[in-house]
Amino acid sequence: MAREKTIHAVESKKTKTINAVIFILLLILAVLTVYPVVYIILGSFKTNSELVSGGLNILPEKFVLDNYIQAWNMGNFSRYTVNSLVLSFGVMFVSLAVSSMAGYVFSRRDFRFKSLIYNAMVMFMFINVGSASLRPLFELAVKLNMNKSMLSIILISAGGGQATYVFLIHGFMNSVPKELDEAAKMDGCSFFGIYSRVILPVLKPALASVALLSFRGGWNEYILPLIFTMTNEKLRPLTVGVVALQNAGDGAAAWNILFAGSAIAVIPIILVYLFASRQFMGGMTAGAVKG
Repeated sequence: MAREKTIHAVESKKTKTINAVIFILLLILAVLTVYPVVYIILGSFKTNSELVSGGLNILPEKFVLDNYIQAWNMGNFSRYTVNSLVLSFGVMFVSLAVSSMAGYVFSRRDFRFKSLIYNAMVMFMFINVGSASLRPLFELAVKLNMNKSMLSIILISAGGGQATYVFLIHGFMNSVPKELDEAAKMDGCSFFGIYSRVILPVLKPALASVALLSFRGGWNEYILPLIFTMTNEKLRPLTVGVVALQNAGDGAAAWNILFAGSAIAVIPIILVYLFASRQFMGGMTAGAVKG
């Protein structure tokens, strides 16, 4: 009995030590993640001279709201914000439609080369050709006369994350009882009718995760719209327009204006996550456990 208590005490002490180490590591990771965002938001209220001079004080000596007014007016942010919303929502809707349909078909239908196609798609989750694909994609868009609208950027950006989204939906779909499909089929539903009336309502948690991830991906897209909008500034999203603010000063880098523009671009996606975090975490957890 005494030996068991000793072993229990040792294990308890060991567990507390491991939990303390994990907590410290997570705390460091959280600080490293949050600090740049906090620094940009607080720096957006500083004067340019205060930012250039540096210093250890992260809080501004005086909160300058005029930085945001200048950034909004000088950067044509009203138009860039609309472009970012069109891009983000476009990527989100395309991703939701394609990933939900593909995940449903991979889970419920048997067809030739099904395993090969699915495994190849999952494999491409770990392959990233980066900017090497931009030139052929741009040349293809030019030949199809799609480089003069936001459509090409939406389709390419949405296609880049489909493997991850299909994998998530497929894992969630495998947990849905097939008896639901059979019952709907007996009631006269077609294959697409089962998908739209039965499967989509069940997929809400996973679809919420896909929606948030794809919206974030479209909002943060930079290199792709930078290349595709070089000859058409009216199509630029916020991420591309923000960079131009660095040279908004008179012969010097206007870091205060740049920080204010960056804050304008960052704050919306933070708000979206704060409002949708519960659905996002629920969908990711359900997909991970049930898949």
